[in-house]
Amino acid sequence: MHRNHRAAVLTATVLAGTLLAAGCSSSSGGKKSEEGNAAASAGKATTPRMTVAMVTHASPGDTFWDLVRKGAQAAAAKDNVKLVYSSDPNAGNQANLVQNAIDQKVDGIALTAAKPTAMKDVVAKATAVGIPVVGFNSGVSDWKKLGMLEYFGQDENIAGQAFGQRLNQLGAKHALCVIQEQGQVALEARCAGLKKGFSGKTDILYVNGTDMPSVKSTITAKLKQDSSIDQVVTLGAPIALTAVQSLSDAGSKAKLATFDLNKDLVKAVQNGTVEFAVDQQPYLQGYLAVDSLWLYKTNGNFSGGSTAPVLTGPAFIDKTNVDTVAKFAANGTR
Repeated sequence: MHRNHRAAVLTATVLAGTLLAAGCSSSSGGKKSEEGNAAASAGKATTPRMTVAMVTHASPGDTFWDLVRKGAQAAAAKDNVKLVYSSDPNAGNQANLVQNAIDQKVDGIALTAAKPTAMKDVVAKATAVGIPVVGFNSGVSDWKKLGMLEYFGQDENIAGQAFGQRLNQLGAKHALCVIQEQGQVALEARCAGLKKGFSGKTDILYVNGTDMPSVKSTITAKLKQDSSIDQVVTLGAPIALTAVQSLSDAGSKAKLATFDLNKDLVKAVQNGTVEFAVDQQPYLQGYLAVDSLWLYKTNGNFSGGSTAPVLTGPAFIDKTNVDTVAKFAANGTR
């Protein structure tokens, strides 16, 4: 709880400092892009220019990663960092992108370890040639074993347990946890934590998160098949918004809650379509990942003492506090 509180304070500081100084933007086209932010000159570091590669497992069209990239861009603009972003949802391809960054002799690498085994060799190669690697978003249980310097994100199992306990308070009895990518450690951990914290019955439903019509039909079919399901739990904002349609199509009276936010999901919480959301603060993850590499290079700092992760969630967003978050979501940063 202490770290979560600290993360919230950090968010306020980051947003106050960087949104005034930086007109953050994000493009969704292309697997690789070099990011810069010339508009953010106020308060810019005078340290030597350095290059940071950010390599994620983002799927095309997933708005979550726009928030990560905006945070990374804001930190890069402040720190005089050349940010090179690339992504691929296939673990092997992601590892190849990390290898490309090593070959380019970047000054630091920030990566997500959704499939930790696939990252093991390239992280070792990077550290062997003196390139520091930090993890964020996925891989909280594996970052130290992989030899990464620091980690920024949410402990997904703990977040899942807290989610389940909240469902207990709301009186849910039968939850359907929808996983949009089988084998992705963060998503699997969320549903595992949910099962642990929830006193009712939990079913797991796997869907193809890259095919929204399929997601919609699969959830609809499950709800029609089992009318005892009174709670749908999704693990991403786009999946949640699609599940809203599934609930309607199935004629289900089940409630819906989700992990992660975007602008449209915030509106859904405001209008009551979605009960609540768990925010892991992706903007903060992107910002801290880049900023940590700058701090390490310029001052030898280790966030978390290189032994503990820096937690950015879980933060529960519901009708009691969503209006405050909505102001930042309108800026595209929550």
